[in-house]
Amino acid sequence: MTLALSHPNTEQTASQWQAYLRLGFAHGARGTVLKTCDHKGPLYVQKPFYPEGQDTAHVYLLHPPGGLVSGDELVIESRQQPHTHVLITTPGAGRVYRARPDKLLQRQTTHLHVPNQAIMEWLPQETILYPDANTALVNQIHLASGARFIGWEITCFGLPANQLDFAQGRASQSFQINVDGRIRLRERLRIDQDSAAVMHSAAGLQGQAVNGLLVAGPFTHLSDDTLTALRESCAEFAGLAGVSLVKEFILVRAVHGDSEQMKHLFNQCWQQLRPELIQRNACAPRIWAT
Repeated sequence: MTLALSHPNTEQTASQWQAYLRLGFAHGARGTVLKTCDHKGPLYVQKPFYPEGQDTAHVYLLHPPGGLVSGDELVIESRQQPHTHVLITTPGAGRVYRARPDKLLQRQTTHLHVPNQAIMEWLPQETILYPDANTALVNQIHLASGARFIGWEITCFGLPANQLDFAQGRASQSFQINVDGRIRLRERLRIDQDSAAVMHSAAGLQGQAVNGLLVAGPFTHLSDDTLTALRESCAEFAGLAGVSLVKEFILVRAVHGDSEQMKHLFNQCWQQLRPELIQRNACAPRIWAT
């Protein structure tokens, strides 16, 4: 099943932004290039960077307002041609601010389309959900046979450094991977007044403010050495983390009270997985060092 991209009204009001960004990547004599970039509203990218050479484009997703307020809707779509390799990240944390009394939804939807013989790495920095936010965060990954993907989602519920929990906030998150139009993986998390217990339950976040999911695959083979290294990294993690194999995909799930620790774990796992999945050593985007 392939979900159609909506094209929301892009007019700004005093209280909300509705924006979209559509990226198209092609492969040619100059390697992977950003062929098309169509955007409306405060959502765009700079020119790609090539720290690994011309075959791999590092792209920084920019959202100048810095976060979502009530009524905001952001739609991100990336489409690649075969033999392209794209890494998308963000220069800083995303934010979903406290909802207004009208509780209009704050929504971000991402569609990544990856064809045969193409690679997508979706590595945004963490998303901070402020107390009393009302948000839906949707990630739809559409892979063809022969495509490869590494991606993660790191979510901080509330402002733990200020001792502010998620309070009466509402959040719906989904991370779905389709291969040739069929669902291979679907992760969902919903927190509202009826399910607030998941924040503290043993089967939920166990009282931790930061939740993370890393997905990589599909793998035709995963070496015992790589699996052992992943498990050792999770065992050394100060929070709670685990590795599982779901069909052809490796999943790392983790909870912690500090997003920086979560990013360090996922960066370490990415370094371990990348050489086996795409035959390249990890090359951290330069923006992460600033």
